[in-house]
Amino acid sequence: MPLTRRVRQLPRILTPAEVDALTQALRSHRDRAMVAAMVLGGLRRCEVLGLRMEDLRVAERRLFIRDGKGGRQRLVPVSPRFFTELAAYLETERPAGAASDTVFVVLKGPHRGGPLSVRGLDEVLTGARLRAGLSHATCHELRHTCLTRLREAGMALEAVQAQAGHASIETTRIYLHLADDWLASQYRKAAEVIDAQVFAGRGAW
Repeated sequence: MPLTRRVRQLPRILTPAEVDALTQALRSHRDRAMVAAMVLGGLRRCEVLGLRMEDLRVAERRLFIRDGKGGRQRLVPVSPRFFTELAAYLETERPAGAASDTVFVVLKGPHRGGPLSVRGLDEVLTGARLRAGLSHATCHELRHTCLTRLREAGMALEAVQAQAGHASIETTRIYLHLADDWLASQYRKAAEVIDAQVFAGRGAW
């Protein structure tokens, strides 16, 4: 039988306007903190839900990821915007004496104070997406948005790998393809050299 080659599709990312619309559609500091962890810190959904109170390094503006993909642990910096929303959530929303030591817990109903589930986080995003009128905005896309923007901003590929928690640099290389502005700028620099080498003295086309 002939072998079929799997096509690796580039993940979708959100524009700044879409991120703003999604954020404004969120209804609590808890929800804004979770989204910020993904779109500003590049955390996976399971990593956000797995955060414990002892994993918060507030003074350092970092988070300890104790159970990343493949069991890999890492300590990652996250934007002050995340910690601002986190502080507001912890001070005004998180139930006092919550039974769970996970950071993000259920705020209402019979399971109040218990750890937020995957389904609960997905429902938060689905509701916000509908209110914002967006056709897409999944947890994966928020993470991809962060890592792509970091690469576009000039962050070294190895640093993006460490932030993402990728075991292989090859996994991180997909962000070279997503970072169109970075690719275009790198091409323009190289093209100027190529033009001078190939077409020197012959004039422009």
